[in-house]
Amino acid sequence: MFERSKKGEHALLIQPHSGGAPEEDLLEEFADLARSAGASVAAVLTARIDRPNAAILIGSGKLEEVKAAAEASGADLILVNHPLSPGQERNLERALQRRVVDRTGLILDIFSQRARSAEGKLQVELAQLKHMATRLVRGWTHLERQRGGSIGLRGPGETQLETDRRLLQKRLEQLQKRLDKVEVQRTQMRRARVRSELPRVALVGYTNAGKSTLFNALTGADAYAADQLFATLDPTVRRISLASSPESAKAGSAPGGGVVLADTVGFVRDLPHELVAAFRSTLSEAREADLLLHVIDAADPLRDERIAQVDAVLAEIGAGDLPQLLVFNKIDRLDGVAPRIDRPGEERHRVWLSARTGEGLAMLREALGEALRLRRVQGGLRIAPRDARLRARLHELGAVRAEQADEHGWWVEVDLAVADAQRLFAQAHGEPLRPLLETAETPT
Repeated sequence: MFERSKKGEHALLIQPHSGGAPEEDLLEEFADLARSAGASVAAVLTARIDRPNAAILIGSGKLEEVKAAAEASGADLILVNHPLSPGQERNLERALQRRVVDRTGLILDIFSQRARSAEGKLQVELAQLKHMATRLVRGWTHLERQRGGSIGLRGPGETQLETDRRLLQKRLEQLQKRLDKVEVQRTQMRRARVRSELPRVALVGYTNAGKSTLFNALTGADAYAADQLFATLDPTVRRISLASSPESAKAGSAPGGGVVLADTVGFVRDLPHELVAAFRSTLSEAREADLLLHVIDAADPLRDERIAQVDAVLAEIGAGDLPQLLVFNKIDRLDGVAPRIDRPGEERHRVWLSARTGEGLAMLREALGEALRLRRVQGGLRIAPRDARLRARLHELGAVRAEQADEHGWWVEVDLAVADAQRLFAQAHGEPLRPLLETAETPT
């Protein structure tokens, strides 16, 4: 691994393709990845590859073209939008006299910059070391020298390459043990949420679809959100109410219990398998959710393709069969599109909104309530002095709308979810409080 330069890096991008014209969206996305990593795009070249060169991937003629373009543009970094074998990477660097990074290495580098939590940093390092392990097989020929043979250097005869492999394997095992411990802690937290009977909802979608902006709009949180790929790596979990404003949700006064909402890492086409494996605990927020909010950039001309790519990654992590609610975000970038809910029969329901402006958020809460089959109960309730703990719990949930005290205790007007009512009153009386449950029920 190398230390990232503190000054700007000028990158020459190579977009391989097979037959026909190269896809513009592939090149545009790769340029966005390069900029997200902190590089400036100095030049772009396409390379038609019908039969990949085992030594350098591209042909010798294209190699000379790349060399000339790098010299002319002043590029000091070559980015290839294709996986490279260790040998190909080494041979290209030797021929071009510049650092060469493939798509997997570029995404790993972005992840290393974005990780904030201890768990995220461990996951990124684990993925990077697994990627580096493949580079120790053929790429580091200068490490094949035997120790020993000279005064003061004689030893067991282990090659430097073998030493590095052994140290790398030891570090991998240490990281895996630490991540396993973190996974146990995360599992315990998820079990606590399950015991609280709160529905779990996870935001998923293609990177830069606006998941974190939507998360902040729904929860009143301040999760990092930016117009760049992979702005979010570390999962953030908040409890929200489907009937309250973001301010009350942030203050913890969500009426009726609400749901647990998790913001997760964005997906991208050809997501490196090292990352999928390393981020298994993070992705488990999506895998173990009751409902997925699949956030889509409504202004993206390739949105249907993005939906298919996200569905493919969800299937890969074992979340392909979970119910989904499609959220078409960024309608403020489209002309003549108003917030709405589409309910096309048995297909996935769709909500059109703008997380940035707040248009359509109320409709999303409505659709969430429908998707989770959440029902609410509203009515008056007499609470005796001996049930003061029940009254306190109702206030904690923010379910009390009005209250009057007299010599018999309290008369309260409440609004809360049926599930919360069943649980609270069963705890207080051994069975649900029937007078309350017999009042009118309205969907969230």
